[in-house]
Amino acid sequence: MTEFETFLERYPTFTKTESIDALRKTDYARLDRGEHVYLDYTGGGIYAESQIQKHQQLLRDHVFGNPHSSNPTSLIATELVEGAREYILKFFNADPDEYLAIFTSNASGALKLIGESYPFSNGRYLLTFDNHNSVNGIREFANARGAQVTYIPVMLPDMRVDASQLDRELARPSTLAPGASAGESGNNLFAFPAQSNFSSVKHPLEWIEKAHAHGWDVLLDAAAYVPTNRLDLSKVKPDFVAISFYKIFGYPTGLGALIARKPALEKLQRPWFAGGTITVASVQGGKYYLADGAAAFEDGTLDYLGIPAIEIGLKHIESIGYDVINERVKTLTGWLLDNLTEMKHSTGEPLVRVFGPTKSTDDRGGAVTVNFYDQHGQAFDHRFIESEANKVNISLRTGCFCNPGAGEIALGISRVELDVCFTRPDHKDVMSIDEFRKCIDGKSSGAVRISVGMVTNFNDVQALLAFARGLLS
Repeated sequence: MTEFETFLERYPTFTKTESIDALRKTDYARLDRGEHVYLDYTGGGIYAESQIQKHQQLLRDHVFGNPHSSNPTSLIATELVEGAREYILKFFNADPDEYLAIFTSNASGALKLIGESYPFSNGRYLLTFDNHNSVNGIREFANARGAQVTYIPVMLPDMRVDASQLDRELARPSTLAPGASAGESGNNLFAFPAQSNFSSVKHPLEWIEKAHAHGWDVLLDAAAYVPTNRLDLSKVKPDFVAISFYKIFGYPTGLGALIARKPALEKLQRPWFAGGTITVASVQGGKYYLADGAAAFEDGTLDYLGIPAIEIGLKHIESIGYDVINERVKTLTGWLLDNLTEMKHSTGEPLVRVFGPTKSTDDRGGAVTVNFYDQHGQAFDHRFIESEANKVNISLRTGCFCNPGAGEIALGISRVELDVCFTRPDHKDVMSIDEFRKCIDGKSSGAVRISVGMVTNFNDVQALLAFARGLLS
């Protein structure tokens, strides 16, 4: 029996995804022409050739002008921008009477809008250890406004959240907002990722309504989730959702969105205004009026030539279907986990340690984060693994993936060690990885992330497994 036959015997539903193999031969043929083994889908999606062709044809056929006008070329651009905005809401099944789509540069830009504008004063900011740094960064705004910042830990080995502690904290919203009456909740924001960009754990979306029941606003970082999972905003209703489109379908880069519930959006107080965000501003009067709706949060001129490519990309995903994409990722991830966790050196030492769920592909995504170990149980430097993978044209990612909380738990880096690093006498504003590793007594400062995505095929996974076997001794 061939390995592929063994794989199909273990994961028979993979055959339901054969349409992706056919699509790869046409729309993604460059992957195989260049013999690229691309396994960094959590870092960025791969665009289809048809997406580029359709966008280029649109640009060839029309003349577009800056939307901030009512001349003919501006009106054509405005129509396409607003059409893309409407299509985003349709794609996520978000009622346009309830939600707005605000264009940003990426998910980080969307998160910064929340951080700088949320009325944190005397409120609470609750988040998990397992968050991207762009979510962690919001704490700086919260701290500056006197809010209480609380982190909920994740627990090894699966790196899921301590549910009992989360329940306790959600039951304790601040009631100290100015003007709040007895028993009335203040301004409290709870932030979490729908899917971890470190461990690939899918956190329960049921947390959203649980938080709402206690008076919290909810910020959902969906950047790692929506490339392979449908987010239906008619069924779950976070107040704010941050996404990057290149992570879903590769092109264009530099465009994301904040999808926000209108009542929650009304709470936000922008600290400045810019071109496009106001209806009237006065120099002599020193006053201004913000524009209504999404425009108040879209600084300057939008990427009106790039935005039409978003609708093209979303339609491309719809043509494939999330059910097919999800099944492809689930089955290949299962095979990858099965094989990596079985690999052992001649001494009996395991080759890898996986940071995240290994026993099931339910409630986890396609990123498999590991460290590799030698026959004596000593970790290979993650940078060495990346260097060796580069030699055989395998693209994976190493480091902590802008998720230090999950990384600290996974790698066993303690609060005491971190306090030493950040308060040392020779502390500088810049610290290299080597300096950091020395500071934490030589512990590993990162891991290796292998992420399966929409157009990954069986041969890609086999190439990675062959590379891993080459590290055995």
